[in-house]
Amino acid sequence: MGASWLHGVCNENPLAPLIRGLGLTLYRTSCDNSVLYDHDLESCMLFNIDGHQVPQQMVMEVGDTFKRILAETVKVRDDHPDDMPILQAISIVLNRHPGLRLQGLAHEVLQWYICRMEAWFATDADMISLKTWDQEHVLTGGHGLVVQGYDPVVKALATDLDIRLNHRVTKISNGYNMVMVTVEDGRNFVADAVILTVPIGILKANSIEFTPKLPEWKIAAIKDIGVGNENKVALRFDRVFWPNVEVLGMVAPTSYACGYFLNLHKATGHPILVYMAAGRFAYDLEKLSDESAANFVMQQLKNMFPHASMPVQYLVSHWGTDPNSLGCYACDLVGKPDDVYERLRAPLGNIFFGGEAVSMDDHQGSVHGAYSAGVMAAENCQRHLLQKQGHIQNLPLVPAVRHEMFETTIPLQISRM
Repeated sequence: MGASWLHGVCNENPLAPLIRGLGLTLYRTSCDNSVLYDHDLESCMLFNIDGHQVPQQMVMEVGDTFKRILAETVKVRDDHPDDMPILQAISIVLNRHPGLRLQGLAHEVLQWYICRMEAWFATDADMISLKTWDQEHVLTGGHGLVVQGYDPVVKALATDLDIRLNHRVTKISNGYNMVMVTVEDGRNFVADAVILTVPIGILKANSIEFTPKLPEWKIAAIKDIGVGNENKVALRFDRVFWPNVEVLGMVAPTSYACGYFLNLHKATGHPILVYMAAGRFAYDLEKLSDESAANFVMQQLKNMFPHASMPVQYLVSHWGTDPNSLGCYACDLVGKPDDVYERLRAPLGNIFFGGEAVSMDDHQGSVHGAYSAGVMAAENCQRHLLQKQGHIQNLPLVPAVRHEMFETTIPLQISRM
């Protein structure tokens, strides 16, 4: 239902030691520099609204056109000092270069590429920042689906820790020498410091009361960062009735009406398809009951495969309205200030901020970004407390993670079938 990929299958990825040490396997879904980000074009099959397959030659050619359009948006950025949505920049490009304008089925395929771009950023193309869309620092090595899921990683990191589940925090009171955290049932927990890793959607919704109130610069930082939404509808069948490709997509006249399924059978051996929805469409899907959402998705599938069997089980995510997330991960708003992530990351007395939204080197929206941001917050917190106690010269900083648990010379296990 949630994070599934390792973005950047390389030793520089901060999660590599854990994934190697736990013996987790990865399934490669793309190499570097794919126009579809975390999928390769060669393993996609697209269908139009009538259920006819789009010729692969057209899919490839429109992909090349999309790359050319995106390259031209860089020139638009150079010509306009003010930021704008990527969709507006694409419109300017098409006006400048009418030869890049597509008609009919080719136009619908182009809309599908925009739909995939929206899925990467978890927001609509009229909300994606032209200034920053291509500034993300993507690690090398392509993208790998974590076949066993991230649960083993979470469990390994949680070993021997005192973790209290079902303790939703409602208030954080920041004193000079201590912090008090209040949970929903009114109980208080007192500590020397707090590391806050709640999703950016929780901060934006003011779900937690701060005493004293957050300073204006911190409030502005929270406001100036966007929050994306992407949802999944997972369908399990009793048998496989679809082609052996990784992505099954539906093209349409607008990116909103496009969609795609991820074929988990290739990666896991289980007869499962996962429908992905991002941006406004993800929010609209949450307005339906789980049954209605599954029925809608099945209708999309039956357009492609009229003899599709009904699922024996389905799961539907609700990241946009889940009170513990209120969105999936951070995204850049059009016109965001350059220092917004630094301000969000900055500690406040005894409160330190972690989570994917504050990750260094533009790794927002990734598990390794969330992980490295947490390590950094822990190290900063530890340094702060040691300084207060006057021990900073005498005590070495304890590594935030016991890496000796995971040290190994075994390479990352990644394959493609």
